[in-house]
Amino acid sequence: VDRDKAAEWTLKIHGLVGNESDLTISDLARLFQVVTLPVTLVCAGNRRKEQNVVRKGLGFNWGAAGVSTALFTGVYLADILDFVRPFRGKAKHVIFEGSDVLPNGPYGTSQKLNKAQNKENGMLIGLLLIFGFGSLQSRTAWAMNGAPLEPDHGFPLRLVVPGQIGGRSVKWLNRIEISDQESQHYLHFWDNKVLPTQVLPEQARTEKHWWYDPRYIITDLNVNSAIAQPDHDERLIISNAEEVYSMKGYAYAGGGRRVTKVEISLDEGSSWKLADIVYPEDLYRAVCYSDPIFGTLDLTERETSFCWCFWSYEVKVRHLTESNAIIVRAMDEGMCVQQSQMYWNATGMMNNWYFRVAITKGVVEGREVLHFEHPTMAGTVAGGWMERFKSTGQDILDPSFGTQSISQGKEGVPLKANDDANEMIDPAVTRKITMDELRAQDREKPWFVVKGEVYDGTPFLEEHPGGPDSILLVAGENATDDFMAIHSPEAKAKMRKYHIGTLVESNSTRTASADDSVHDPSAPFLHKSTWKDVTLLSVSEISPDSKIFRFALDKPDRALGLPVGQHVFVRLTRKNGETVQRAYTPVSLQDAQGSIDFLVKIYFPSSEYPQGGKMTMGFHELTVGDTVQIKGPIGSFIWEGNGIASWRGVKKTARNLGLICAGSGITPILQVLRAVLNDKEDRETKLWLLDSNRTEQDILCREELDALYVHHGQSRHLQNPPHRNGRATDNYRFLIHHTLSKPKDAETWSFSVGRINDEMLRAHLPPPDTPDALVLICGPDRLIKDTVQPGLQRIGWDTSKTLVIF
Repeated sequence: VDRDKAAEWTLKIHGLVGNESDLTISDLARLFQVVTLPVTLVCAGNRRKEQNVVRKGLGFNWGAAGVSTALFTGVYLADILDFVRPFRGKAKHVIFEGSDVLPNGPYGTSQKLNKAQNKENGMLIGLLLIFGFGSLQSRTAWAMNGAPLEPDHGFPLRLVVPGQIGGRSVKWLNRIEISDQESQHYLHFWDNKVLPTQVLPEQARTEKHWWYDPRYIITDLNVNSAIAQPDHDERLIISNAEEVYSMKGYAYAGGGRRVTKVEISLDEGSSWKLADIVYPEDLYRAVCYSDPIFGTLDLTERETSFCWCFWSYEVKVRHLTESNAIIVRAMDEGMCVQQSQMYWNATGMMNNWYFRVAITKGVVEGREVLHFEHPTMAGTVAGGWMERFKSTGQDILDPSFGTQSISQGKEGVPLKANDDANEMIDPAVTRKITMDELRAQDREKPWFVVKGEVYDGTPFLEEHPGGPDSILLVAGENATDDFMAIHSPEAKAKMRKYHIGTLVESNSTRTASADDSVHDPSAPFLHKSTWKDVTLLSVSEISPDSKIFRFALDKPDRALGLPVGQHVFVRLTRKNGETVQRAYTPVSLQDAQGSIDFLVKIYFPSSEYPQGGKMTMGFHELTVGDTVQIKGPIGSFIWEGNGIASWRGVKKTARNLGLICAGSGITPILQVLRAVLNDKEDRETKLWLLDSNRTEQDILCREELDALYVHHGQSRHLQNPPHRNGRATDNYRFLIHHTLSKPKDAETWSFSVGRINDEMLRAHLPPPDTPDALVLICGPDRLIKDTVQPGLQRIGWDTSKTLVIF
């Protein structure tokens, strides 16, 4: 939003009102009293990182700094509502909508009308004010701390709801609707909820009813506090034990309630001391201030508290040396107090258990040193006593700090939270398996190792969501890092029934992944069992939801080393700290050096998948300069050239290839097309391509497909197929057929309409009795298992011998 657009900004107010209005920002400043209020805004996810250490939830890793305070300038929402005159008895809710463009519509939420009409609740429309000063006609914008709202803060118009979570203060506000029902905006339901602690993230993603239950919605903030001093990783060198150390922090409450007590414990909660509290908000209660630009700042008669307060507690250093932890808790005037135990929930919101800072002791150059350790560090930064406790097997949900050195942990205490590795072990299994046995196991019936335990992956090869290749890749290997990084606690718990033994030492000294080629500067870049970093060079948009991501290899002249038909694993860490990985086929040319290109269709959040595609949203979050990791090659199929394919380790002649794909499934198909059609020694291999998409715009790599057709093939339309015997297709080396489920104009679209069905398989693939034929497919699991595989079988294909699934 630039300043010219802001000058023309209009707020539409409509619905169950007697005076529907379209008000400019100048109208708002002219019609209503301009006021300035101090308000603390807090993200509902403040301190979420602590919950994510216990069990990874659905949100970003906020530390304890998802909170701030500002002076907001605007007009009272209550005055605007009086102006538009809501219908008594009918109007119940006030709905607010921003102008941001999101995958599932603009951000919006609502307030109950009776709360919004009460000025004591302090709801403001923070605005950009435009004044003329003589002939200068200067545009001066201010709405936050006497300065213009910045884009991140909602410029030029936003809602400010004191005492409630930040998600209720809608930014870039352009519409208010007075209604008989709450907001129906997507994120009004699919965000800002504290779901029952029994609901795990996987349930929350798939079971929609939790999000629509009004009992779980968050409005008012809960009482909370944190320690700012001592800071994380602060070290106090003790020179005089009688010196006084000043501890400091913040506290806040919700709904206008005042924080009445902040208490400190130095003996892990056995006793508590009162801290001193300073209320900066009270300074504004002492005097009424008016300004021709910033309006009125008058809290002289207001009893509500909408700002944080600052606490401090002075303690002799000697008492800190006798303590193992500093704990803080706060209470508000409603007698709500922070709880000692964490209420874990899938969204990680409203986390307000005691804030604890661990104290460990050491000696540096003969002087005693105290080391202070906060619970976590924000984002993906490692650190904090919670991660340390978890790594040493201590109970992070009921921590006991005890006497310990900086490098020591408490032995023998079971981790009660998220001890996934133990859940994977079947205590009845006592078999010991040597490394020699592990390596000797048939790789088609793969065994792999996680945290020293051996698992048989054979029973779930076909059902594995990541496909069989991701399991076959780690056959005979230690898969601990990959497995633990990307699997949910529920998936880990299922591993118990596949547990077959414990790995023990053998006479062999070579590790399963040892390979000198990892460090060979002349070798291809890819290594089958070693992750390697690649750096994002550029992002090119192909369609609104599809992009090509180009990554640099370690050297500009380095060959990738990927056979045709094979894939690579890509692993990345999302901005919320979650590690995800899956297999991709690059769209780079086969002889490209120094870089690798991935064509990625972004699956944005939707009603069916509220978090969107984990991996593709991870790609979407990347910026130039970010790194991801790749390894490979993987896959059971290799096109070796001139009509020869290797499938499941067996070479066979394949002169007739049926190719089926949907969406971004074109990528491995395209690699095979290029290899066959650009092979100067191969003039016999024929290809049939059946490409399924939603709209014509969704057909990826269309230009290259058309170019290959122009040079090598002939397009075959549904209404004019060639004869079905092999001799009649001699002039058709490369046949293309598209089908769209939602064409823009079905009358002018010359290919098929609808999803792939038996008739399309019969008409646009080689006949099932064609010699030396294979069908290659890449697409959604449902397309393969529910449509194509049974369809091919119905029309005469033996899919066990002819269907290659990428």
